[in-house]
Amino acid sequence: MSGTLTILQAGPAMTVQDLGRPGYRALGLTHGGAADPAALHEGAALLEQDPNSAALEMAGSGGSFQADVGIRIALTGAQMQVSIDGEPIAWNASHLLPAGSKLTIGGARDGAYGYLHVGGGFDIEPVMESRSSHLAAGIGALLQSGETLPLGADKGGETNLTLPRENRFGAERVRIVASMQTDAFDEATRARFTETIFRRDPRANRMGARMDHEGEGFATGGQLTIVSEVITPGDIQITGDGAPFVLMCECQTTGGYPRIGTVISCDLPIVAQAQPGAALQFEFIDLDEALAAETRHRADLAALPKRRQPLLRDPARIRDLLGYQLISGVVSATADPFEKDTP
Repeated sequence: MSGTLTILQAGPAMTVQDLGRPGYRALGLTHGGAADPAALHEGAALLEQDPNSAALEMAGSGGSFQADVGIRIALTGAQMQVSIDGEPIAWNASHLLPAGSKLTIGGARDGAYGYLHVGGGFDIEPVMESRSSHLAAGIGALLQSGETLPLGADKGGETNLTLPRENRFGAERVRIVASMQTDAFDEATRARFTETIFRRDPRANRMGARMDHEGEGFATGGQLTIVSEVITPGDIQITGDGAPFVLMCECQTTGGYPRIGTVISCDLPIVAQAQPGAALQFEFIDLDEALAAETRHRADLAALPKRRQPLLRDPARIRDLLGYQLISGVVSATADPFEKDTP
């Protein structure tokens, strides 16, 4: 442990998350992990560390924090209002958080889940090879005001770096592939499904997101004859009232509702980051196109460190401006800069 971060005030749904627990589905435990895994990769790129380093996931709004040592932080995911000791700082960027300073993170502006990363990650005890809270399985818990989290050893590195903003916030198009029962829905129903503009229900959580829409519900001819079978995050179940539910990272492992399609993995963060009431429209693609999209997505994640850029800061907002060396070398106040040197 290299220090601690104290949660002075916790938002309503704050948890520790990493990339989750693959390999436990046969034991009844889904993968879990961050609702927006791309945000973990972005934080890791900004801090030059392992993408599986544990970070804080903040649903809807953040909280206030204080570290007992100076630490590096990065902020990714849904953009939230953020300041250090009252001075606004940039989102999707890395910063130094001085010891004793107060970091305040407010409400989300363009998504649902924001992430606070720390250099070295959070050094909490892993459970089944992961530090992620999986609330549906009873692993971990919502973080509370007054809790103190141990920090891992930080190898150090640059701060004041930023990344280009990704377009998964506010996107409407979500690509899906055919699922186990897609053909059980007749062609007219499948066409109506892809033509419908859905709205994310405000009751969505890490287990599932209900899609609201106008008009009649969706159903198969044998809606009540489906036998429970394995389901995965991204599956779109059609429940008894005809409403689609997109299963998210903490979904159950089996289910008996028919699935009209499955959201491809790289588009699932679009659903996770959709704000309540946000419009979403599903589009079927074939498996080859889905595999190509996933390959491109993984290549983009691997290339994140190369896309880092220096964070341009307004000098008027830099409190310790005089601590920086703004001019290198010595200049003369009387010399003519256009006069050539005499040999």
